[in-house]
Amino acid sequence: MQNELEYILFISFSYLTKLLGLNLSRKLAIGLAYVFYYFIPIRKKMAIENISKAFPDYSKKKVRQTALDTYKSFSITIMETLYIPHISKSKMMGSVCFVNKEILVKKIKERKGVIVLSAHFGNWEYLAVSLALQLDLPLAILIKVQRNPYVTRFMDKARTKWSNEVIPVGTAVKKIFKALGDGRIVCMAADQRGNVDGIRIEFLGLMSSVYSGPAVVAIKTGSDIVLAISVRQPDYSYKVELTELSFDNLPENYDEKIKEICRRYLNSLEGFIRQYPQQWLWLHNRWKY
Repeated sequence: MQNELEYILFISFSYLTKLLGLNLSRKLAIGLAYVFYYFIPIRKKMAIENISKAFPDYSKKKVRQTALDTYKSFSITIMETLYIPHISKSKMMGSVCFVNKEILVKKIKERKGVIVLSAHFGNWEYLAVSLALQLDLPLAILIKVQRNPYVTRFMDKARTKWSNEVIPVGTAVKKIFKALGDGRIVCMAADQRGNVDGIRIEFLGLMSSVYSGPAVVAIKTGSDIVLAISVRQPDYSYKVELTELSFDNLPENYDEKIKEICRRYLNSLEGFIRQYPQQWLWLHNRWKY
């Protein structure tokens, strides 16, 4: 029954965004962020702890302001995502500006598989959907299945509205290898916590377990990695500067090679987080172990 009720609420908000339109829905999202932050503080303590660890020089006031701004950013992302079923193709295409898009165009022409490596930053859902439309090419998107299967179904339908394919984590390896072998683009995010016994790298000043999947796949398939972080602009559009992750001067040892690729990805992501801290998803228990 819980799943059904959650889904009804989810769908209701989706139709509400259709009635209000995207601009008013974003304003509603900001209002809801205040409600959740002050009265229904889900993961508020986690966000404050994470920000305090990553920015030890922040005052308590600045930490709490950044946490509140994170709630606002995430609420906007949720509302925008709920609006995807109702958004037009042209508006979705125009919602994200990709700088250096020719990097991917060149690789597509060469039929070389490429991993677009993103993060839970800005609106990562818009990034994948808009990129596919602008390239006029369906992407394969690696996704984590939600606890609620009805919500997963809704999200998958939104992600595949314009022919993208979703690949659930856990059944992904063969499908990812095939997609890359066929010269396709596979989108992944690797900024959340890795396994307890996984590779550990310094990230935001803390030793962090990392998700090494993209690095492993890149080495085994010979695919390139292109970094893509969506940064929300003041007008609620998004800017993504596509940059190819350098594989120059990698260690010869396999394990060290994987570790170095992960380090380069996280170092790049850290630069965005330090510049736009409110746009990263601090609500995740990133440093659980």
